[in-house]
Amino acid sequence: MKPLYLLVLLSVAASGCVHTAAKTTPDAPPLDMPAPPAREMEPNEAETPQPVPLVSEPARSTPPRPRPAPREQPPRVEPPKPEPPKPEPPPVEPVKPPEEPPKTPSLQTTPATAESEVERGIRASLTRATSALNRIDYRVLNADAKIQYDTAKRWIRQADEALRTKNLVFAKDAATKAAALAAQLAGR
Repeated sequence: MKPLYLLVLLSVAASGCVHTAAKTTPDAPPLDMPAPPAREMEPNEAETPQPVPLVSEPARSTPPRPRPAPREQPPRVEPPKPEPPKPEPPPVEPVKPPEEPPKTPSLQTTPATAESEVERGIRASLTRATSALNRIDYRVLNADAKIQYDTAKRWIRQADEALRTKNLVFAKDAATKAAALAAQLAGR
């Protein structure tokens, strides 16, 4: 059975290879190819535009510079003018000291009765801040802590000045800030 199977297989394979040339019809003419186009190119006869003249610069209205006079002429010498007589100075009046403007009353945001109470509280805050800063050794502080220390000292100074001028609102604010900074530095 094997030889029969092989024989059938070979016959099928051989039948496909029998015709080696492609089928052509002997009376069909070959395809006509068109002739290549002519290589002659016509020049573009567009007119070249005429050059545009440059815009003329507007006339300047500045007058011409005067020419210096020749140096050969001697300089003109004008006769000296007589000096007018000097006026006599007016008599000197004694200078009066300037009058001091009347003091304007200071604006008070706290009643006069509570003023001493607020001032005592401010002084207590300043005392706490000063004592806290006195316990701190400035030499062992780092750069940021030294800045905070100096700032607290500045707030204390400003609060003292504000107390002297009776600016209690600013004095209280400055004293509170100084006390807070001093407490933070002392807690380190």
